[in-house]
Amino acid sequence: MAKLAQTAGLTEIQQEILATVRSFVDKEILPHANALEHADTYPQDIVDGMKEMGLFGLTIPEEFGGLGESLLTYALVVEQIARGWMSVSGVINTHFIVAHMISQHGTDEQKQRYLPRMATGEVRGSFSMSEPDLGSDVAAISTKAVADGDDFVIDGAKMWLTNGGTSNLTAVLVRTDEGADRPHQNLTCFLVDKPEGYGEVAPGLTVPGKIDKMGYKGVDTTELVFSGHRVSAGQVLGGKRGGGFAQMMDGVEVGRVNVAARACGIAIRAFELAVEYAQQRRTFGKPIAEHQAIAFKLAEMATKVEAAHLMMVNAARLKDSGERFDVEAGMAKLLASEYCAEVTQESFRIHGGYGYSKEYEIERLMREAPFLLIGEGTSEIQKTIISRGLLREYRLR
Repeated sequence: MAKLAQTAGLTEIQQEILATVRSFVDKEILPHANALEHADTYPQDIVDGMKEMGLFGLTIPEEFGGLGESLLTYALVVEQIARGWMSVSGVINTHFIVAHMISQHGTDEQKQRYLPRMATGEVRGSFSMSEPDLGSDVAAISTKAVADGDDFVIDGAKMWLTNGGTSNLTAVLVRTDEGADRPHQNLTCFLVDKPEGYGEVAPGLTVPGKIDKMGYKGVDTTELVFSGHRVSAGQVLGGKRGGGFAQMMDGVEVGRVNVAARACGIAIRAFELAVEYAQQRRTFGKPIAEHQAIAFKLAEMATKVEAAHLMMVNAARLKDSGERFDVEAGMAKLLASEYCAEVTQESFRIHGGYGYSKEYEIERLMREAPFLLIGEGTSEIQKTIISRGLLREYRLR
């Protein structure tokens, strides 16, 4: 059989892109990931390499200077990058979501203004829905934008911005007074330009600093505090007030495929480390891979890796075909993130005491895998989405 997580039916261009990215991961990411992660150092050289490869414009339409590739291509690229170091995939994930939102929902002026510079990586995107007291209840957003002449004044605090300090464009979901009965229809998405950095980066706009995390290091995760920050009405995404929730959910759905791809990448790497170590480590006169207890672990791990990869690919292909895919994206994210945690833990167990040492790569993966259980919606949120979709399709007539 072929190695795990192979994808049938790819074009020559897709195969060439993946081969280039895989080589980049093996040469430029894997040898440096542990040192950068332990030091919590931003991987600037790696990011510059991704810019040169055109990865920041991978899905941006060719008319705006991008490569115009599909969600499937992007997901497979992310899978490879996460196999090297998940934090690097985080650098481009929020950027991709914001670019997707502008491509799908932005005005012509917004597309012309942002997409060409996003394709080169000159403009780097982040996005924010969550707030310190919000959790998964998006309808309860309290950060508010109030119209003032031709501008809006924003007040409130946002939370958990990946690339919050290193991005210079943030898509922010806030509350506006639309008078709608449904809470979600009172939410508007603003495109907020900001300088990179920390502290008060613009009048009334503060990035307090990096949040110290268990894993997912190197990439910056921040708060974003608004205190009378003014933005023009032209920064409303698509020029439409009250449509922000639907716009953000479109971005989050493709983000769920991205998280599934990241989970697949980590699981693939955890399996690679386990199967290599199990053939090198000897006990009772033979490699531990020849002990049935370990051999069965490897079999189960590989099966989970393959199943998660296939579900991720299916969700991406559904999106690319233009079909509704919210249930499939939820299923892929749920399964891939849960299996990633399980596969990583089994790899850790196979490593025994060495897995607890920072000298071994599996120690880093053990701290990264849990993030995917909560990123882009917890497993419980995915189950809610899946069950609602199933009841919609199987409702008694």
